[in-house]
Amino acid sequence: MIDAIHPRLRGLPLWLTVAGLLGFGGCAALGLKHPATAPQPLPTIDKQAPAPKSSKRADGSTLTDAQAQAALITQTDLGAPWTPTSGAATWRDGLLKATTEAGDCQPLLDALYTDELLGGPARVAVGLDDADTDAQLRYQIAARRPSDVDAALKWLAAMPAQCARFTATTELGVVEDVQVTDAPLPEVGDARQGLHISVAALDQDGQEALLSLDVAAVRVGEDAFAFTNGGLGDVPNDATQAAVQVGALRLADVRRQGRAQV
Repeated sequence: MIDAIHPRLRGLPLWLTVAGLLGFGGCAALGLKHPATAPQPLPTIDKQAPAPKSSKRADGSTLTDAQAQAALITQTDLGAPWTPTSGAATWRDGLLKATTEAGDCQPLLDALYTDELLGGPARVAVGLDDADTDAQLRYQIAARRPSDVDAALKWLAAMPAQCARFTATTELGVVEDVQVTDAPLPEVGDARQGLHISVAALDQDGQEALLSLDVAAVRVGEDAFAFTNGGLGDVPNDATQAAVQVGALRLADVRRQGRAQV
């Protein structure tokens, strides 16, 4: 069964590979496939999430379905080697699906795993993969009121102090060392928060895994977006910075065009 593992994942610790197999249901090929236990599958550029039935409110404060889709970033914005996602990375189940008894840190793990960084499901979302580093960027436009977004940003800002370092345990019993630090973001939008999160794990046989995650959340007027950029080892921080800048400009431009058409 192990011989069927995707070639790009042969270097993964066996216990992390097994976690992906358990989630995906046996001998199915691994890689960026959607494990059965993963959160709701993230749409690709070519296949967007079903748009909400509700459209623009009479006061114009909510993006229309078309505007929300247009505000998403694409692989063109980040350039090569980013491509539409092939599915949720196996490390999501293997490392992010974990529990901790450390204070208020469980909600952070849950939000990372479910992609609900701003406190609720996304309005629209997209996933991009970096084929060179196996990093994955999961980007979403929020369906939250500005006051709720600001509350979520305040909560994220408290994480480096409240959850600077803690231990968590995966479903397979692997103990993880999790560290959370503040991460600077470009000064765009009206409010923003960035985090860098590292998850280090060592099993009983001495096999290691290190997951690095850049987290960014930005409010631009009435709208907001959030994303994670993660991978095993180092992640391309230039993609994080670019996604923040492009995302803020895209939201502002979509709003400006909408006002011009009224």
